[in-house]
Amino acid sequence: MIKNRLLAAAVTAAILIPTTAMATNGMFMMGNGTKSNGRAGVGIAIADSAVSGADNPAAMVRVGNRFDFGLQIFDPDRTATISGNVNPQANYNDTGNNDGPFYIPEGGFNYMLSDDMSIGLTVVGTGGMNTNYDNLGMFDGASMAAGGFPSTSGINLEQVRILPTLSYMINDNHSVGASLQVAYQQFKAWGLSNFEDPRFSSDPNNVSGKGRDDSWGFGVSLGWQGDFLDDRLTVGVVYNSKIDMDEFDDYAGLLAEQGDLDIPENYGIGLAFKATDKLLLGFDVQQINYSGVDSIGNSLQSGTCLGMISGDCMMVPGNQLGDNNGSGFGWDDMTVYKLGAEYKWNKQLTLRAGYSHADQPIDKDQTFFNILAPAVIEDHATIGMTYALPHGSEISLFYMHAFEEEVKGSNSIPGLFGCDESFNCGSAGEADIKMSQDAWGIAYGWNF
Repeated sequence: MIKNRLLAAAVTAAILIPTTAMATNGMFMMGNGTKSNGRAGVGIAIADSAVSGADNPAAMVRVGNRFDFGLQIFDPDRTATISGNVNPQANYNDTGNNDGPFYIPEGGFNYMLSDDMSIGLTVVGTGGMNTNYDNLGMFDGASMAAGGFPSTSGINLEQVRILPTLSYMINDNHSVGASLQVAYQQFKAWGLSNFEDPRFSSDPNNVSGKGRDDSWGFGVSLGWQGDFLDDRLTVGVVYNSKIDMDEFDDYAGLLAEQGDLDIPENYGIGLAFKATDKLLLGFDVQQINYSGVDSIGNSLQSGTCLGMISGDCMMVPGNQLGDNNGSGFGWDDMTVYKLGAEYKWNKQLTLRAGYSHADQPIDKDQTFFNILAPAVIEDHATIGMTYALPHGSEISLFYMHAFEEEVKGSNSIPGLFGCDESFNCGSAGEADIKMSQDAWGIAYGWNF
């Protein structure tokens, strides 16, 4: 009975607690779970909580009968600048921080069916995007109009993954696992009135201000962990398929492929080496294929075709917002490198630290739309700890700082936006985006 109650509590809390987040490795979070986040997201070759299944489903059979629940507080600082536009009202410099901080849950439950097989459930806030700007006139005509009223512009994406997992020990050294990835996401956009135009959108009635829309989707996750060198070295491999999501019908005129926003395919390899009886070193490499999702990977159509027809113009049918070839965020694929360590200070206290690096996915000519999603973070530094409590329970903490990164636009704003109120056209200027982040997390775990 108590196991059923714990399982129900973990699932219910993770779904009901708002999972709004901000991109940190693109639209993905740095890691899964408080322990992993204390190591800068290193976890593919490590099994230390019932949330480990989100890093590698093969880890679950190694953690035993266990329950975990935690919460992360995520605080991004995002800034946008538009300068050099022929229309001075279109120039802009402000933060998009009207929303935040954000609260991201984690939870997991694992039960051993036998000595070599387990069944479990992990629920994690995967990531997302959020910005909320005041008076962003180039996106919202109301804030540029003479005598207009203050308005806000932004987007909000919330994501959660629910991972029922089966894991099996093939022998004393090797385990495998498989999860069904059940994903739920919510999206809304507002203050984008300048794009509610049949010249720009294939469905101008479904671009902005439609409230919150949601979608469900499914994928698979497959993993393996193996022990070598007398159990001093563990190697892990994980593959997460693209999660095919339902379309956001209320935003079919904004997102490519009529509102389709899938969660990208990603995969990785990890190493965990016991340098001493007290010191564990870990290293993960993760690949995220944003180019496989058109609404994320499609480049911004140039739109430099006033009075003309151009093959790459946003005004040409087939290239408009919402079309299969419609403008997206123009993100490149990402490779993320994570290095972490943990040291067992004594029987009660384990200390952690880590650092991760990736080349951010936004090119200089793609910064305009990414004012709404300035996912330019490259470097994270983390610390963490776990303190053992009586009766097999423990408390874990972590802190993360993502260092400020800025991308200055170059040929970033389509020429059709370089016009004043009299439609005298000139330079559209450039869009610069910048972000830094902080996060704190706490989790409770219990081996029962």
